[in-house]
Amino acid sequence: MKDETKNWLEYGDENLKSAKVLLDNKLFNPCLQNAQQAVEKMLKAVLVEFSIKFKKTHSTNELVMMLAENHLDINLAEEDRELLDSIYLPSKYPLGSILPDFEPDERICKNCIAIAERVKESALALLH
Repeated sequence: MKDETKNWLEYGDENLKSAKVLLDNKLFNPCLQNAQQAVEKMLKAVLVEFSIKFKKTHSTNELVMMLAENHLDINLAEEDRELLDSIYLPSKYPLGSILPDFEPDERICKNCIAIAERVKESALALLH
């Protein structure tokens, strides 16, 4: 495995661990932001390992599509990609809730963490 790939995975794993700590402390907006970042970094790790060039993006949907174009399948449903893509920008700035239609809560945070864990498993399977 490339060193750069390992770095992406390590940072993604730190985001995933951070999301769990933030959830335990009922800090829902940053929990969601870290879950989204974990997924994004794990997807980028796979792209890096397979030498697939990618533009600067935070869209999990775009990253998954790049992988699919190269016959690499990640366990990330379209509705999960849409959810994660709805998180990134609003979670970075104080615009109220990071989700447009409802306030984040423990349930949605647990869902996003579960998504990130599935993506991690899927990415690691492709990398080994």
